[in-house]
Amino acid sequence: MIASPKPDLVTVNIDGKEIAVPKGTNVIEAARLLNVDVPHYCYHPKLSVVGNCRMCLIEMGMPAVDPATKAPIMDPATGKQKINWIPRPQIGCGTNVSPGLHVKTLSPMVKDAREGVMEFLLINHPLDCPICDQAGECKLQEQSTGYGRGYSRFIEQKNVKPKRTQLGPRVTLDDERCILCSRCIRFSKEVAKDDVLGFIDRGSYSTLTCYPGKELKNNYSLNTVDICPVGALTSTDFRFKMRVWFLKQTNSIDTETSTGANTVVWSREGVIYRITPRRNDEVNDTWMADSGRVLYKQVQAADRVSAVKVGGADSALDIAVNAAAELFKAGSVAIVGSGRSSVEEQLLTKQLATALKASTHLVSRVGEGDKLLVSADRNPNVRGALVTGLIAALPSAKLTDLAAAIDAGKIKTIVSVGEDLTAAGLTAAQLAKVAIVYLGTHANATSAAAKVVLPTLTVFEKSGTFVNQQFRIQKFLKAIPGAAGATDDLVVLAKLVSAATGTLVSGDLSTVWKVLSAAVPALGPVTFANLPETGLLLDSTPFAALPFVEGETLHYKPAAPAAAATA
Repeated sequence: MIASPKPDLVTVNIDGKEIAVPKGTNVIEAARLLNVDVPHYCYHPKLSVVGNCRMCLIEMGMPAVDPATKAPIMDPATGKQKINWIPRPQIGCGTNVSPGLHVKTLSPMVKDAREGVMEFLLINHPLDCPICDQAGECKLQEQSTGYGRGYSRFIEQKNVKPKRTQLGPRVTLDDERCILCSRCIRFSKEVAKDDVLGFIDRGSYSTLTCYPGKELKNNYSLNTVDICPVGALTSTDFRFKMRVWFLKQTNSIDTETSTGANTVVWSREGVIYRITPRRNDEVNDTWMADSGRVLYKQVQAADRVSAVKVGGADSALDIAVNAAAELFKAGSVAIVGSGRSSVEEQLLTKQLATALKASTHLVSRVGEGDKLLVSADRNPNVRGALVTGLIAALPSAKLTDLAAAIDAGKIKTIVSVGEDLTAAGLTAAQLAKVAIVYLGTHANATSAAAKVVLPTLTVFEKSGTFVNQQFRIQKFLKAIPGAAGATDDLVVLAKLVSAATGTLVSGDLSTVWKVLSAAVPALGPVTFANLPETGLLLDSTPFAALPFVEGETLHYKPAAPAAAATA
């Protein structure tokens, strides 16, 4: 295997400390590597550089050389090469490193420049921090404390701008808080490819708005809320629901498609309030689709299955498992697994199929991909089913083979793991011909026709892993307690396997991972606990010839770095 070439390194001096960084790095990122904070608003590592907030002003200098001979000019006092400092501060975001570059981030000139910028930014800013939705995660609030003067000299009347402006169905603007950083404008144009935002008017009357006749309604609109450094852009859904410092953050995965965008689930006392993207440069950068942010509402949906049932009557879990085991004794079992199940659940599903000598099926979900973060494959874990051996070929959208087997009398019992069989092409008449054991979270035609119903957990109520379209295995963690009456899928599947084999099988996640590690060589030295937060790439070679959904393998890739703005 040919090693990738090392990037050209450039040595720079920041606040007296030297560091080698890749060529093309800007000063903000170079300073970050030394744990030096260069405050900024308009700069974002995934967007073009515009240099319009001026908060990242630094003092910059270069080693002095003789113009004629190019020989170094030495400082007699120190014995080192003299540094020619530029008399005016420069913007860090628009300055890329060069050999010998010297930077001061804490000099009196820099301090005075930052205080001046903060003073201008706060001239017309409303004094509503106690009621602002951004409180607790506001960069303006943080940096005014860290880099501002601490007092105001402004005695004139503040310029009042529009409040509660609906830019689109999911984003609300309080324009008087806007500091004109233009992050939202650049994101919409450069990433979402929906150029609908812009500034109108001039000076302190400049206002953010949509172009005439347009709205901010693309499926990535809420990313503008995420990257807004102040409280100007807010989520209409989350607005005034909860203070962020009360919320617990749990790492998770967006389950709407096979892209596997990394997310953070924000909850308090067992209630989820919002979902935001989590940075993973290999998968989703710092973005996610709006459609994935509302998936948490399924937790408290009205059609949530909350009771174990046997023959339509409420029952206990162990009684229901025994009832399912009695159905298995008749033989001729088919198992319909799910591309929404975790890798661990699919492994136990395979064990159940092996114990029952059952045929296995998986339901495909296909939609139109947007070539960003919504893929055509709407299942988050079809590749997990391939890796665990639950299936050997790609699934189809309709269970045609299973329907034919039912009509031929070859199937007596079906175990459905979270799938509505009628949505996959089976008719009510066909369901009536078989006994159904249903494991799932929400009621549907299959659960209504089932002899045994075993309520399970949503992705927010359990831990596990998915394998995304890159064959990257990524973990998600339990954010909230399980709903009343529901049981962890691993526990339910383990009980069914135990009942089918007569051998006790554990549904503990760490125990299942030991079996998984033995089955998947790439996971040999890996445990669930030490699986990297950014995931682990698995070998996709054995599945390279499979005809995945056209366009499905496309996922968001960051654009080439934009040219730095001049100061």
